[in-house]
Amino acid sequence: MTPTGPPSAVLVDAYGRIATDLRISLIDKCSLRCTYCMPADGLDWLAKDQLLSDDEIVRLAGVFGSLGVRTIRLTGGEPLVRAGVPALIGRLAALQPRPELSLTTNAIALADQAEQLAASGLNRVNVSLDTLDRETFRALTRRDRLPEVLAGLAAARAAGLSPVKVNAVLMPQNLAEAPALLTWALRSGYRMRFIEHMPLDADHSWRRDQMITAADVLAELQAAFELRPVEHRGHAPAEEFEVLAGPDQADWCDPQPRVGIIASVTRPFCRDCDRLRLTSDGQLRTCLFAHTETDLRQPLRDGADDAELAELIRTAVAAKAAGHGISIAGFRQPDRPMSAIGG
Repeated sequence: MTPTGPPSAVLVDAYGRIATDLRISLIDKCSLRCTYCMPADGLDWLAKDQLLSDDEIVRLAGVFGSLGVRTIRLTGGEPLVRAGVPALIGRLAALQPRPELSLTTNAIALADQAEQLAASGLNRVNVSLDTLDRETFRALTRRDRLPEVLAGLAAARAAGLSPVKVNAVLMPQNLAEAPALLTWALRSGYRMRFIEHMPLDADHSWRRDQMITAADVLAELQAAFELRPVEHRGHAPAEEFEVLAGPDQADWCDPQPRVGIIASVTRPFCRDCDRLRLTSDGQLRTCLFAHTETDLRQPLRDGADDAELAELIRTAVAAKAAGHGISIAGFRQPDRPMSAIGG
């Protein structure tokens, strides 16, 4: 991409991309220990005083809103590990202009909170679930919690947090489950999305020649389903396909059945990226794979006003790289793993 020279008063980077989507990590802790994400013993979690407070999150969200951010997704770690999330969502929903609010969760605590989250103003949820087999789930996450995840999904749908999107990372040990996962989602009224395994693991053991690619997933799905690409993608990270025919079709709940594939590695969508990320300790990241961050927490705690915070944000966005560079020789994985960055 060739720099175009952004206007200084809005969140447009040097390549003409407008930032309208903010991912806010609420906490770096998680209730699972997924093998592709973190070690069995977890990580060195942030202390409470290192985390952004609710007041700080709301303040920063308001500044981002004044700069054109219109959608906020709350992430982790596992965001529902943090206490008081429904109350925080209520405060974010009261911002003007009101942002669209979503939550990415492993759903373990979702059954108990779905109704309250919806009542507080949450619009929808994304649930991470890689398998429907209890033993495979235990092996992948190092926890035997599949029944709670399924209960959380059902509670989210009942509470009206729709569309309920289910995100699965496919590895060699669960690739063959792709058709079963899609069939289950179509019958249950969920929107299934498959995500390529990205180099964001805490162990830095990711290898491109061992990952399951979007092409692998498509081949697996097309053996069981008739799919047709959806032409208009916009800024969405998922390449979508209409599901025209497949197993148990009479039982499908979705009147417009679709499946998404997020091919961050093999089919990057950096050219249309509209996302920013705020870590749970208040660092602004313009890309998942960035090696630099902009500290917003310390200026906030030192008394910076909204105009000063906005200028820090504008400066960071203006320096956003053209792409993540995974396919470029010399690519180096960021030091922070996904759980510390926020999805």
